[in-house]
Amino acid sequence: MTEAERIIGTPDVDDEAAEAAERPKGRRKIVALFVVALLAYLLDLGSKTLVVAKLENEAPVDVFGDVLRFRVIRNAGAAFGLGAAYTVIFTVIAAAVIVVIARLARKLHSLPWAIALGLLLGGALGNLTDRIFRAPSVFQGAVVDFIAPWHFAVFNLADSAICCGGVLIVILSFRGLDPDGTVHKD
Repeated sequence: MTEAERIIGTPDVDDEAAEAAERPKGRRKIVALFVVALLAYLLDLGSKTLVVAKLENEAPVDVFGDVLRFRVIRNAGAAFGLGAAYTVIFTVIAAAVIVVIARLARKLHSLPWAIALGLLLGGALGNLTDRIFRAPSVFQGAVVDFIAPWHFAVFNLADSAICCGGVLIVILSFRGLDPDGTVHKD
C-alpha cells in the first residue's frame, strides 16, 4: 500500500486484522446476555410458582410492616392493570421484544448492553410464559403479581427485570455507549 492510499483511508489488510483483534469478542457478550436472561427468567418463574402454591387465596403477608407486602393478584393488563381487555396485544408485543433482542444479539459487543438486554429478555419471557400458559386461556393468561409496596402497583420479578434493564439502557444511551461497543459523543 502506498502512503497516498493510507492517507486517503483505503483500508490496509493488516489494519483490518488489527481492528478485529482489538474489538471485544461478541460471542462472550451473547453468552452473558442469555445467562442474565435465563437467571432472570428462572427467578421469576420460581418465585411465581412458589407464590401461587403458598400464598394465593391467602391473606397478604407483611414483609416490612405496611411498607412491603406479598399479595397475589392476577393481572390481565399492563402496568397498573391498564388494558386488561388487550391481553393478546401484550402477548404479541412481548413476543416481538424477544425477537428484536435475539436479532440484536448478533451485533452485541458491549457487556453492559448484554446485561440490560438480558434483563429485558428474561422479564419479557417471564411475563410471556404467564400470558401463554396461565388461566383463563392460551394467549390470554393473567400475569401473577405479588410484590406490593405501600402506595404503589403490585408487580413481579419479571417486571423488575424489565424496568432495571430499561433504566440501564437509558443510562447507556445517555453515556453514548452503543450495543456494538462503540462510543459516540453526540
